[in-house]
Amino acid sequence: MADTSINYTVDQDRVRWPGSGSAITSGSGLTPFGFFEADAVFQYDAPAAAKWAATRLGYPITDIEMIDRNFYACFEEAVYEYSAQVNQFNIRNNIGALQGTSTNVNLTQTNVAASGLPQLIRIAEGYGTEFGVGGNVDWKKGYIDAQAGTQSYDLQSLWGNVSESFNRIEIRRIFHEMSPASARIYDPFSMTGMSYSNVLNEMGFAGYSPATQFLMTPIFEDLLRMQAIEFNDLVRKSAWSFEIINNKLKLFPIPTYDFRMHFQYLVKLDRDAQGIYNSGSYYSGSQLVSSNTIGDYSNVPYNVIPYGSINSVGKQWIRKYFLALCKEVLGAIRQKYQTIPIPGAEVTLDGAELRQEAAAEKTDLITQLRENLEATGRKAQMELREAEAQQMQATLQKIPLGIYIG
Repeated sequence: MADTSINYTVDQDRVRWPGSGSAITSGSGLTPFGFFEADAVFQYDAPAAAKWAATRLGYPITDIEMIDRNFYACFEEAVYEYSAQVNQFNIRNNIGALQGTSTNVNLTQTNVAASGLPQLIRIAEGYGTEFGVGGNVDWKKGYIDAQAGTQSYDLQSLWGNVSESFNRIEIRRIFHEMSPASARIYDPFSMTGMSYSNVLNEMGFAGYSPATQFLMTPIFEDLLRMQAIEFNDLVRKSAWSFEIINNKLKLFPIPTYDFRMHFQYLVKLDRDAQGIYNSGSYYSGSQLVSSNTIGDYSNVPYNVIPYGSINSVGKQWIRKYFLALCKEVLGAIRQKYQTIPIPGAEVTLDGAELRQEAAAEKTDLITQLRENLEATGRKAQMELREAEAQQMQATLQKIPLGIYIG
């Protein structure tokens, strides 16, 4: 059944552009996808653009083998292509700042003023866990009671199986060392002396009561004294050390008395947890995986740009791309019948030439648009500001300085 909304010429055997198209209304179905049929600006511009393109193609001197639906489909595609190119650039420009944020927002024609620092911090949290300076897994504290004469201890059996329900633990730090030298500066035996008087003499406290009067000494003296104590412990005493392999701990030297030894650890399951859900998120191999958030290029919520909100520069690009699409469609139609017989001769149509011309114009327009978009990107703008700052400094250096006479 024929569509009565289309204006055909009187000769039904020949479909030609009649000079005007049907009015576009919301839900009219005159465009293939209907993206912009409810847009008042699109309703006004599409018929005018069709008339303009037909005129550019030679109407009314030559027949244009297209109807309004052909022109409207090309116009819709041109607007959609412009929207897609702009959105593609915005995704590339902002993906670092948008990853991990919610998808329940329309970012079309919005200003994304953010940095990728939060995403980098989330990635760095895993490294913070390993070095004990943060992260998303807590270090826990445990202890064992070392006994005199016993050198080896299985921390997994003694602590992990008991306190962590047989979950594997990873020891991060063992507290088995002599007291620091800074805590032993006032040790009466730290310098082989027999009493405090030796240390007081060495520190310049001779003749004073250390409880009531003090003599300040340079800080480097304290540092040198601490270094001397530590070298003394290293050379003359048995080294306090340990060896741990597969959570099997061996203490050096062999304990000669009972004491409680503390350590820090993490539960391996906490770091490598699988399927721990929390508000749509879960951990997979220590990585936080979230649903309903921007993950990659495919789900960044940039929608079709409303035609009425596009500025004049964008609309001019759309018109040129629309004309190239019209040439492509008209070339395909004419190339189907390359020659038309007429009395005593035949007419050769220019379908192939139109299609070649359209392909070149489309490529040039896409290249031009992408170059303009790249020039407005973050990197290009930062380089431009840097160049402006350098030029401004060079200009200011040539301004004569005033001489003040008091």
